[in-house]
Amino acid sequence: MAKKKKTPQQKQYEQLEKQFETKRPVVKNCIKAFFVGGIICALGQLFSFLYIYFFHFTEQTSGNPTSATIIFLSMLLTGFGIYDRLGQFAGAGSAVPVSGFGNSIISAAIEHRTEGFVLGVGGNIFKLAGSVILFGVFSAFVVALIKTIVLMARGVM
Repeated sequence: MAKKKKTPQQKQYEQLEKQFETKRPVVKNCIKAFFVGGIICALGQLFSFLYIYFFHFTEQTSGNPTSATIIFLSMLLTGFGIYDRLGQFAGAGSAVPVSGFGNSIISAAIEHRTEGFVLGVGGNIFKLAGSVILFGVFSAFVVALIKTIVLMARGVM
């Protein structure tokens, strides 16, 4: 496809836009996201060690309660307005770990609470995270189906 020719007004507008566009501190934002995401993950590792040491979980079984704890804490901090400020500071560093999942669920619930518990909270709580859950469940089903077919072809089952 050929590029569309721009009118002199469009070119002038682009120059004006570039003149007033705010420069984003990309490197600084990446560093903040890296460290905040790392701190969240280190906190998760700490909880994992605590579950292993105090509750006698194994390394394999400590993952689920650790994830649940991090999600619960992010939901609690979102309810108090703390996680939103962390998100403003760290950007993707706070959204990428599993804590971002908890934040996205509770944010939608808080936003729609005035519409009632059933239609407001219940109808909108998974607005942001619903697609993630759906994709995860569907992907797990497809992988399990492929694994079953491969094992049946080998005669293992």
